[in-house]
Amino acid sequence: MRINFERVSLAAQGAVAILSLNHPDSLNAIGPRMARGFSAALAEIENPEHGFRALLVTGEGRAFCSGANLSEPPESGGPLTAGAILDEVYHPLLRRLRDLRMPIVTAVNGVAAGVGMSFALMGDIIVAARSAYFVQAFARIGLVPDGGSTWLLPRLIGLARARELSLLAEKLPAEKALEWGLINRVCEDAELMDEALTMAGRLADGPTAALALTRRLYWDSPGSGFEQQLGRERAAQDRATATEDFREGIRAFRDKRQPQFRGR
Repeated sequence: MRINFERVSLAAQGAVAILSLNHPDSLNAIGPRMARGFSAALAEIENPEHGFRALLVTGEGRAFCSGANLSEPPESGGPLTAGAILDEVYHPLLRRLRDLRMPIVTAVNGVAAGVGMSFALMGDIIVAARSAYFVQAFARIGLVPDGGSTWLLPRLIGLARARELSLLAEKLPAEKALEWGLINRVCEDAELMDEALTMAGRLADGPTAALALTRRLYWDSPGSGFEQQLGRERAAQDRATATEDFREGIRAFRDKRQPQFRGR
């Protein structure tokens, strides 16, 4: 299976959907056209008929995503403020990734800059090529961080390092990103996709109904007090114990065999 959308392509490996940002001429900068293709690809991924249970996001060519495509005008016509463009183009995609009912792996194969860094950080597992790097490039052109980066970065690497990245706009190499706890794995460039697909395949074979609930718990936790989060966990656990996967997990435990999860 391979479907080409506007500046995005979708392929499959088993139950893993592979979404590739596909406009190498701009180093996969995201503008309205790519955003439309991204949204259409997500609709296919969410279609239960395809049976996808994990998503892998990467970029074609030399980059993951070089940020916003500033040369592409908004599709609504006429001048828009920067904030309106965020609402129209980028925020809907970020929210859809947050709410996706399957785990996400991002394979960062080159630069992840500006809002492209935010898309990279939407992965539950982030794997980077050794040559990859991250950069909060906004200050270089007189802008402030966006794409949720001022929410994501302090929670991932702490306030001091988040400020440093955003104020100085310096490159953060993959190795240092791993040391800081921003990403999960670094591998040789030639091994990136194999490593990321292995990780995504492990997730796809897991109890993906419970994994989706786990994703939601972690997304909600920064805004919750301890007591509130205990309540969220209780509600999610009730939903998890009602799944077929839970019953299969218990049977497999009793039979001393590997469970065969179906994601429901």
